[in-house]
Amino acid sequence: IKIRNRCFENEAQFRYLGTTITDRNLIHDEIKRRLNSGNACYHSVQNLLSSRLLSKNIKIRIYRTIILSVVLYGCETWSLTLREKHRLRVFRRMFRLERDEVTGARMGETRNAYRILVGKPEGKRPPGKPRRRWVDNIKMDLRDIGWDGMDWIDLAQDRDQWRALVNTVMNFRVP
Repeated sequence: IKIRNRCFENEAQFRYLGTTITDRNLIHDEIKRRLNSGNACYHSVQNLLSSRLLSKNIKIRIYRTIILSVVLYGCETWSLTLREKHRLRVFRRMFRLERDEVTGARMGETRNAYRILVGKPEGKRPPGKPRRRWVDNIKMDLRDIGWDGMDWIDLAQDRDQWRALVNTVMNFRVP
C-alpha cells in the first residue's frame, strides 16, 4: 500500500493495543491467548482468592477487576462462533460464577457483556462466502436503525455520540 510516497507492507497479523488483528478476522487465537492470560492472572492472585480472611464480595471484585478484565479486553469487536462462546462459558464456570454475584440473579440480558458473550451473526453463511468483518457489522447495524448514509468513522471520534449510537443499536437488537 502506498500513501503519500510511503510504502507499507501488507501483514497477515499484527498486534494493536494489546489485541492481535488478522487479515482474515480470525479471533480463535486471540481468545485462546486471552484465556491463557486470564489463567495466569488467576494463578498470580490464587492465594487471595483461596484466603479465608477475605469475604466472598471482595474475592468477586478481585475476579472482576483483575481476571475478567484481562480476558474480555477488546471483546466488543469479537464475532464469536459457538466454539469460542463455549470456551468463554467454560472459563466462567471454572470460577463457579453462573449467577451475577452482586444481585444473586442470572446476568441480565440487557447488560452489554451478556450481549457480547451470547451474540451471534444472524442468518446462515453459504459455503465460500467471506467471513463477516467488524466493519460489515457496523454498517449493517447502521442500516438497521436507518443511519446507513452516515460516516460512522467520524462519529466514532466523539465518544459520547458513539456511545449513544452503540446503545441505540443494542436496544434495537434486544427486545
